[in-house]
Amino acid sequence: METDRTRPGQEYAHHRTRKPRRLRATLLALTAAGGLLLTACGAGGGSDSNTSNATDRTGFPAPAPAVTSGGDDGSEQDGEQTGTPDDKIAPPPDYLSTFALDVDTASYGYARRALAEGRRPDPSTIRPEEFVNSFRQDYDRPDGNGFTVTVDGARTDQSDWSLVRVGLATRTADSAAERPPAALTFVIDVSGSMSETGRLDLAKKSLDEMTDRLHDDDSVALVTFSDEAETVLPMTRLGGHRGQVHDAVDELETQSATNLGAGVETGYATATEGLRKGATNRVVLISDGLANTGDTNADSILDRIAHERRDHGITLFGVGVGSDYGDALMEKLADKGDGHTAYVANDADAHKVFVDQLPQNIDLTARDAKAQVAFDPETVAQFRLIGYEDRKVADDDFRNDKVDGGEIGPGHTVTALYAVRTRPGADGHLATASVRWLDPDTRAPHEESGQLETDALHGSLNSAPATLQVTAVAAYFADTLRSTELPGNPGLGELASRAHTLAKETEDKDVRQLAEAIDEARRTD
Repeated sequence: METDRTRPGQEYAHHRTRKPRRLRATLLALTAAGGLLLTACGAGGGSDSNTSNATDRTGFPAPAPAVTSGGDDGSEQDGEQTGTPDDKIAPPPDYLSTFALDVDTASYGYARRALAEGRRPDPSTIRPEEFVNSFRQDYDRPDGNGFTVTVDGARTDQSDWSLVRVGLATRTADSAAERPPAALTFVIDVSGSMSETGRLDLAKKSLDEMTDRLHDDDSVALVTFSDEAETVLPMTRLGGHRGQVHDAVDELETQSATNLGAGVETGYATATEGLRKGATNRVVLISDGLANTGDTNADSILDRIAHERRDHGITLFGVGVGSDYGDALMEKLADKGDGHTAYVANDADAHKVFVDQLPQNIDLTARDAKAQVAFDPETVAQFRLIGYEDRKVADDDFRNDKVDGGEIGPGHTVTALYAVRTRPGADGHLATASVRWLDPDTRAPHEESGQLETDALHGSLNSAPATLQVTAVAAYFADTLRSTELPGNPGLGELASRAHTLAKETEDKDVRQLAEAIDEARRTD
């Protein structure tokens, strides 16, 4: 979905009141192309709650009504409320929203660390989709590769706004004994900035623990970089050689500058040289992302290793460390490198990333996965995808399998949240969400879809499942930190109260940490 708006987080699609029914038929046919079975998803049947109250009983206020904005000639657009007076008129609506799937969580991890240190994270580092995807979901899962699609949502009390959640889930991760072998090339930043406590020392401790937990049939290579890059351990089968890996890790020491480009290039060359057929081949970049010498442009770095990425299917997993963190470079490298990022601030984070989540970071169940949501013009007046600004895909490229999507592993869920304003009194079909992916082995394309009706919307967020409530709190929290205007944001005080209540109800330590992070954000106001 493209707009001509310029402020971050304000990309709404504004739709005229009257649309020909043939457009609806055309769009619904598009989402059903290929004979897909559309399965109705989302439970609960809240009543329409369309009062003038500023807040509902949950403490989640409804958004203030948008004000009318004129067209190019100063006229109103069919009486629609279309944003603030300073906003430009959006281009003609297409009712489609398309994006590449993403399971990054680094933005949320880094924000938590910054807040724990008593400072607000830079708004440019806040990516709402990474906040939302940092929490467990209870979506149904498929038996094999691919996805299930769940679509649900909840109403607010004013202005016909709802939050609509699109949930995608892969199969449960195999047990450690059943996963395929891995060939992992660790590219480790040993520049001077990595000498700070919680950087190289944390990386070394994590690598030692992970080495003990990997299989004998797995292989590991180590590449270091500072002003230059060096392969300190070629691809080595772990069976009978764990001591050799531990010795190489123990000898890692910080040096001088940060030539991250040389590190990535050498890492991919080492991974290609040690490529294993039938194994998951992956480069794992561990760095604070503070490149200061050599090539510091993500696009040109990855252009130089395009052959290894595309022909051999070697993906990149970025692990960020350090209180001063080059988030933008690490995030772009992972996105362009067909991978994802995580952020490690302490031993608990390191254990979660390198030990608990390792099967998800090794195996793949889908390549080039993309989602497309088709909103029904008969029922929807406006919609906005919350986050995913860096992952947008042209609507026409949803079924273009040459266009990169996201690489997703087993045990993952992907959540996308939309702010949706329905037409007054609208009833019936609201949206159809589709996901398309390539089989990781055969590269054959597959699709799955789910849909949502207006009467399946929960009457309020407080009557919605706890996981949807947590999703809303996380999105509103990210919205506050980057100072945008997500409809229904109640402010940090109410968000903290809701998060603490949800933490008690769910007994989920991740939700408790969310509540604590919101408390810390309040103290930095």
